[in-house]
Amino acid sequence: MTCAIIDDEPLAVSLLESYAMKTPFLELKGCYGSGLEALKALSQEPVDLLFLDIQMPELSGLELSRMLPEETRVIFTTAFEQYALDSYKVNALDYLLKPISYTDFLTAANKALKWYELSHREALPTNESRESIFVKSEYKLIQIELRDILYIEGLKDYVKIFVEGEPKPILSLMSMKNLEDMLPVDRFVRVHRSFIVQPEKIKVIERGRIVFGHEYIPISDNYKQRLQEAIERRSIWPK
Repeated sequence: MTCAIIDDEPLAVSLLESYAMKTPFLELKGCYGSGLEALKALSQEPVDLLFLDIQMPELSGLELSRMLPEETRVIFTTAFEQYALDSYKVNALDYLLKPISYTDFLTAANKALKWYELSHREALPTNESRESIFVKSEYKLIQIELRDILYIEGLKDYVKIFVEGEPKPILSLMSMKNLEDMLPVDRFVRVHRSFIVQPEKIKVIERGRIVFGHEYIPISDNYKQRLQEAIERRSIWPK
């Protein structure tokens, strides 16, 4: 989801820019110090989402929001709570009061993501037909072929994606739940609170653990049944 930031305060722009850069599903297209500057740029290259300050000289955020293409949605940012009602009159997705924490930013961004997915649902492939995913890692967007994923490990706010043939895992800032929701349920199985595996890539299971080279993936009792069903569909048992 493409986004841009418009604010006449450089510190506010810098903060929001850092938030956008570490949010996996946002692609920051530009930062602007005034509504007039942004209007010219956005007319040539529209974005899906704007983080827009309300009180700015020459052209306020509320005025600018009425000039945007219908497909561009707005999350207002302001230091003045009295603008909240006005922001909803112009159909804003959300309203963030400064100083803005990353938690509040991410909550509003997720709301925008849900709108984006609903509005593009017909164009998006289903999880079952998806062959690859894009993840943000170290300020880069990396495309990963699903068939190459061995397993995924969750580490609090991060995930480590272990890819066949790659010496190091790909580290990305996102939750296990968000990543799990992107994966085809018929190809990936959660085997532990912190691990998702692709059963097709499993070569050895011993003593209640999945073996990937020198790594051992624990199998939790809470997730054992789903893995067992996936294995049984691929098993030949002696008569």
